[in-house]
Amino acid sequence: MLTGPYINAAAVLLGGLLGALMSHRLPERVRANMPSIFGLASLAIGVLLIIKCVNLPVMVLATLVGTLIGEVCYVERGISGLVNGLRKLVQKRRVGDHVVNAHESFIQSLVAIIILFCASGTGIFGAMREGMTGDPSILIAKSFLDFFTALIFATTLGFAVAAISVPMLIIQLTLATCATLILPLTTPGMMGDFTAVGGVLLLATGLRICGIKMFAVANMLPALVLAMPLSALWTAFFA
Repeated sequence: MLTGPYINAAAVLLGGLLGALMSHRLPERVRANMPSIFGLASLAIGVLLIIKCVNLPVMVLATLVGTLIGEVCYVERGISGLVNGLRKLVQKRRVGDHVVNAHESFIQSLVAIIILFCASGTGIFGAMREGMTGDPSILIAKSFLDFFTALIFATTLGFAVAAISVPMLIIQLTLATCATLILPLTTPGMMGDFTAVGGVLLLATGLRICGIKMFAVANMLPALVLAMPLSALWTAFFA
């Protein structure tokens, strides 16, 4: 039975509600410093997963080719464009012949948090991994990070942050359910390489959260799709 998506969604929901109720009572220094800690935790999880790599060339090749595909297909731009399209539907209201964008800063921040929760490499990898292995540890670890992230963002964005838990739950359940169909076709080596590629994405996510390097993590997501087929081919022809 899947548990990770529900725990993750509950963490965002609870964090969003508490943050909205706390409003601006959270000290500014806490809001400014905590994101770096979130990034550090993501980096630590990434390192822990990378050491499970079985075939190093597979991890490198899947990351390079997958990112190349993501860049060519503009995956991150497509996700941002979709969310921005939804933003404009909510954002614009007409007064006479003028379009009033009264909450531009609010909407921009909301777009960022939607992408962070719903389209992050951590969430997608964690949901797929639980679907294939039954291990919810990645999503549970992400839940701790998301709880505090939602709490901090909700102090300025309000209850809208809590509402993001609904689409996030739907996305993660869909990914995990689809991943269960792949499980009978996998081997321990394929799972190790898949886990290692996910670790690379978590490293990129951590560096982005810390503001060290703004990797387009969404463009790296195709690497997760390539990891297992490449691992199987490598084992068959070279291992």
